[in-house]
Amino acid sequence: MKKLLKIILAIIAFLAVIFAGYVIYLQMNYYRIPDHQKLAIKHNPSQELQKNKHYTITTYNIGFGAYSANYTFFMDKGEMKDGTKKQGYYGTARSYKEDLRNTEGAIKTIANQHADINLFQEIDTNSTRSFHINQVKMAEKTLQGASIFASNFHTGFLFYPLYQPHGIVHSGILTLSRYRIAKAVRRSYPVTSSFVSKYFDLDRCFSISYLPVKNGKYLVLINSHMSAYDKGGVYRKKQLNMLKKVMEKEYAKGNYVICGGDFNHALSPKLLTYFKSAQKVPDWVAVISQKDMKNMKVVYAKNAPTARGDDIPYKKDYTYTTVIDGFIVSPNVKATAHNIDTGFKYSDHNPVKLDFVLK
Repeated sequence: MKKLLKIILAIIAFLAVIFAGYVIYLQMNYYRIPDHQKLAIKHNPSQELQKNKHYTITTYNIGFGAYSANYTFFMDKGEMKDGTKKQGYYGTARSYKEDLRNTEGAIKTIANQHADINLFQEIDTNSTRSFHINQVKMAEKTLQGASIFASNFHTGFLFYPLYQPHGIVHSGILTLSRYRIAKAVRRSYPVTSSFVSKYFDLDRCFSISYLPVKNGKYLVLINSHMSAYDKGGVYRKKQLNMLKKVMEKEYAKGNYVICGGDFNHALSPKLLTYFKSAQKVPDWVAVISQKDMKNMKVVYAKNAPTARGDDIPYKKDYTYTTVIDGFIVSPNVKATAHNIDTGFKYSDHNPVKLDFVLK
């Protein structure tokens, strides 16, 4: 009996050493990118924007190519209206072939919009979860124009879930423009610093691109991806306040301001339950109201949802859906949005297209 106890204690001690070593490894590979980081601009064209001319811009969270309509993600939890709890399963894309197909489909969907500017979120460069497909290069090759990439997820090997580890991740947000960008900067959102959560949450950020307008002003273009797994919405409130201050400051200078992306907020209180569903509103959904944004205008469409719950496969009018992707613009920008309904074929998001005029 004593021998068995010693063996058990030895195994426990061994596992404790392995776990401690792994935590040290994660901590050594953990860092936050400094705020106000200058971003490189590749393939910059010379053409500049003009006042009183129609332009278009898209935004699309491509979900690192993993999210076919029947894909579920291990971190997502939900609840049916009858009280049944649900949770997603996969930690990575299900196969290289499927990830490549979804990435190609997402990029082609955007290419078919022939937009002047395209914003992407959750686009990988070299990650275990997406079989090391360089999705940024694929988008740059197809859509061309000025390219700005900002990292917002960079980790050591995440050995979770154990049955399909998420692995090493290098991912971020990508801005592509047919018009000249004078400069670009990465701004760091406030995020959780708790011991476990910080390794699994993204290094949340937004990029700011300054596009010259021929009247001497700038279109201040913001590509944003806010936190999702934020209990109580504590950090999302801080992130929204930070974004609002930046937008107000640029507008006060006389510039035009457009922010697009994945806000991880329903873009209106009425959108929480606007679409039919057999599920309750999940915890990951916070809400932006027009009152939150003061001078800025929240621009969204209701013709189709832009995000679905990932705790169960997508089924129209059954899986929870809402609108969390869209745009916020300054008063000197006239804009209308339209959601592009892909049936969530390539991602757990649908893209959004904005038609706008700089007044």
